[in-house]
Amino acid sequence: MKQRTPHHKTALAGFVLPLLLLGASAVRAQAADSVTQQGNAYLQMMNEMGGNPADFNIDDGKKLWSEKRGPKHASLQQCDLGLGPGVVKGAYAQLPRYFADTGRVQDLESRLVTCMETLQGLTVRQADQDHFAKEGGNASPLENIAMYVAHESDGMKIAIPQNTPQEKLAYENGKKLFFYRAGPFSFSCAACHSESGKRIKISALPNLTNAEAAQSYATWPAYPNSQGVARTLEWRMLACERQQRWPAPKFTSNAVIDLITYMGVNSNGATLQTPTFKR
Repeated sequence: MKQRTPHHKTALAGFVLPLLLLGASAVRAQAADSVTQQGNAYLQMMNEMGGNPADFNIDDGKKLWSEKRGPKHASLQQCDLGLGPGVVKGAYAQLPRYFADTGRVQDLESRLVTCMETLQGLTVRQADQDHFAKEGGNASPLENIAMYVAHESDGMKIAIPQNTPQEKLAYENGKKLFFYRAGPFSFSCAACHSESGKRIKISALPNLTNAEAAQSYATWPAYPNSQGVARTLEWRMLACERQQRWPAPKFTSNAVIDLITYMGVNSNGATLQTPTFKR
């Protein structure tokens, strides 16, 4: 009987070891897929059950919308969110958009700050004070109002306009910024969100360059369980850039609004579902 030589053993090990590693990798991938599916099923169940904690933010925001505040002792009931003074229903579904009175494209928060300035007499610093709540903390008045306004578009189709040169430029700048690599790890938004089927640990990463963007965009504002407080898209954009190790952009900056515009236009035609539960 012919005996195996050390060479045969080495060759066999060189063949078997990669198969074992490949098998272990496949097992890990299957386990991660299973956990991801379980997490998604949990979130779906929570969203179908209703009773989102963000409902309290919506109620508070509705009260603040009609409450007379600031040096002018006025409410926000004449705030023009793009569909005419005081029209809230459906406004969020068409933001960001260009506003002639400010000469810029504005998202929900930046437009609310404008209305607080012009109608209520608050300064920008007063209007956007503590604009993001601490984890597990209480939402700011601005966040509560944003939650209320956004919820008034729940169930409506996203229709971010691209009618003016400014709106088209915001989209193009958002697209450039989305693919722009920067920071100590040369990261971009596209590094995680330009291909379908990607995942970080158990979190699925939607492709934000096409209609798949609606999986994310159409479900904000939301209540992430990990945060213990309601969050808006402005917060989500800043959180992503922090994770990329980029310098934190200013609240309501053009960079943030351009990114939201890019995602929003890619989501046009999808149905808004807000607020939702997130991980």
